[in-house]
Amino acid sequence: MGLTLPYLTLGKVHLHREDGSKMVKKVQLGKTGFSITPIGLGTNAVGGHNLYPNLNEEAGKELVRTALHNGVDFLDTAYIYGPKRSEELIGEVLKESSMRQNIILATKAAHKFVGEDIVMDNSPIFLKQAVEDSLKRLQTDYIDLFYIHFPDEQTPKDEAVGALKELKDEGKIRAIGVSNFSIEQLKEANKDGYVDVFQGGYHLLERGAEKEFLPYTKENNISFVPFFPLASGLLAGKYTKGTKFDAKDLRSDMPHFQGEAFTRNLEKVEQLRKIAAAKNAEVAHIVLAWYLTRDSIDVVIPGAKRGAQVLNNLNTLNVELTRDEIGEIDGIFR
Repeated sequence: MGLTLPYLTLGKVHLHREDGSKMVKKVQLGKTGFSITPIGLGTNAVGGHNLYPNLNEEAGKELVRTALHNGVDFLDTAYIYGPKRSEELIGEVLKESSMRQNIILATKAAHKFVGEDIVMDNSPIFLKQAVEDSLKRLQTDYIDLFYIHFPDEQTPKDEAVGALKELKDEGKIRAIGVSNFSIEQLKEANKDGYVDVFQGGYHLLERGAEKEFLPYTKENNISFVPFFPLASGLLAGKYTKGTKFDAKDLRSDMPHFQGEAFTRNLEKVEQLRKIAAAKNAEVAHIVLAWYLTRDSIDVVIPGAKRGAQVLNNLNTLNVELTRDEIGEIDGIFR
């Protein structure tokens, strides 16, 4: 995107000039050296046929195009989205454009099919082959950020990360991530200081990461990327008590959407509307902006199914929360 050196720094956020005119907000992703827009894109709805029913692949590709052409430069995908299909579709979009060098591309692997069963594999031989396979599907020479998607029960985590360090030294990946690890597994994985990014569950309705993960990632300069930051739309203020989900939809089994818990969560979300209204913003923008005030959280990766949702999420960059507002939101969901 032709970005120059940072023009101005406000906290974690750097303002860059794009093409000599437009100001673009950028952040540093932990110790990776990557400078990215703090609103990325989670792409499990791009080709993720095993996760969402009735996905249109061309619509998924257009979603990625919309993101890239409007300043989103951090894409998060995984082998298991599809499986394989999300990586393939993103690869097709990147191949048709000249934007690859300006995109930070993250993908993940650990799932291995054994007959009809899926097992997790963190062995060096598996991870090295997984990277090779992802490179082909993504039609690229390198992956910016490669995560071990889930832990297995056998492989020492420092050994698994050591295999990724070898791939990093070879230039096949540029940064190392782990996802869904326990705090003990993360510490073992980072024994040699090689872990750059941790991706884990964290949102306003599920704040357990504040106890151990966020302090550890802050201390070790590891960027924490929360997945499902809008709790599958619940924290976006999209639903009412009468909302129903298809039995095949992921949300039909999520505890935040069940019975009295769903009702209580809707009531909490309603309390955010006055903050949003005062800033001429939407509830989702307030929630995403709040995450970006947390230590270690440099970027959020809300998912989307339509280009309009991507553009809407980018409005988060216009939200500046005061200290009192940050505390008020903290209290509502404490």
